[in-house]
Amino acid sequence: MKATEQTIQQIERVLRKIANKLPEVKEPTLMTDIHLRVPQDSGEILVYDDDDNEITRCVVEQWIENKDEDFYDQVTEILRKELHRLEATAAHLGILRPYSFVLEDDDREVIGELFVADGETIILGGELMENMEEDLDSFFDNLMKD
Repeated sequence: MKATEQTIQQIERVLRKIANKLPEVKEPTLMTDIHLRVPQDSGEILVYDDDDNEITRCVVEQWIENKDEDFYDQVTEILRKELHRLEATAAHLGILRPYSFVLEDDDREVIGELFVADGETIILGGELMENMEEDLDSFFDNLMKD
């Protein structure tokens, strides 16, 4: 699934709402993760703190009643891409570093880490991870030949 312009705007809106509720301050809040849940039937992005208090929510119309088997894989990639594109906002919240944006399913099981704000960690996924095992095997084989 390719994110529509409207989907991108809705994700941006969610991030702005998070930033407004957790503005960068001198004394950051003790929180380790921002939990995102995207129920497949409703298409909502629900955002919670560590104590399961709702921070914000937004409906992504493109995702309403999406029945794709790889729905969460697609959503993970879209959210990860947008969080990295909006890094200037995502990495400067009023939360003690390091903190993460984590995607969870309806049962609060972690599906994937989307973004880590600590200035050093980068999450690889999607196209960057494709064929990495083969590339590493090839590198190792070439290394052992010498």
